[in-house]
Amino acid sequence: MTAIVSVGGLRKRYGDIEAVAGVTFDVKQGEIFALLGPNGAGKTTTVEILEGLRQADEGTATVAGVDVRKDPSGVKERIGVQLQSSTFPENFLAKEIVELFALFYKRKVDAMALLRAVGLEDRAKQKSEKLSGGQRQRLSIAVAMVNEPQVLFLDEPTTGLDPQARRNLWDLIRAIRRRGTTVFLTTHYLDEAEVLCDRVAIMDAGKIIALDSPRSLIASLLARGFSKPVAQQQANLEDVFLDLTGHELRED
Repeated sequence: MTAIVSVGGLRKRYGDIEAVAGVTFDVKQGEIFALLGPNGAGKTTTVEILEGLRQADEGTATVAGVDVRKDPSGVKERIGVQLQSSTFPENFLAKEIVELFALFYKRKVDAMALLRAVGLEDRAKQKSEKLSGGQRQRLSIAVAMVNEPQVLFLDEPTTGLDPQARRNLWDLIRAIRRRGTTVFLTTHYLDEAEVLCDRVAIMDAGKIIALDSPRSLIASLLARGFSKPVAQQQANLEDVFLDLTGHELRED
């Protein structure tokens, strides 16, 4: 499978601190890929370099065939970015916000089709500030898709969402991948990465310390003799919650 994101020997320093210390990895076209790591690991800096928002000190980074260091504006035309917390203009309807962002890219879009794709068609004439947290996240993804990106960057997409909204967003991410878009996400929910991702890279102290499919990483850990002191349950509290309250998305 062709690499749509290629990173080689990437470095970024802030004074005496090397936030990104020679990172190298590829993201394959059409996969869901996650960059994981504790706070301060260098994830945000790495992603911001790939999005053309921050300049690397050394190394190479190519996204959708564009050299990020040489042409950051060209990269921005080929990617979509959903931030963990997005602020939209007040008193704008959901449909108007999609159309506004399309203007930024000098594109004409079918705003209703985009809202339909993220399950917000019935909220098209609702002001953004009246949307629930999950609805705002989906609107943010609709906005990120206005330029038909080849790579969609998602930053902690399900933070603060209830279980139904969280599972619904997982389905949306899978649907976006089925349309041919590569999804690059960061998340602190490791169960989310395990369920969604084809591959994950684990980053710590500015370096990639592991990169493989979730299943392979788990198998490698077990092969080294790892075992839990208590047998893993077949279900967890979230499964109980969803079984009792249903999987359907709740809308206010």
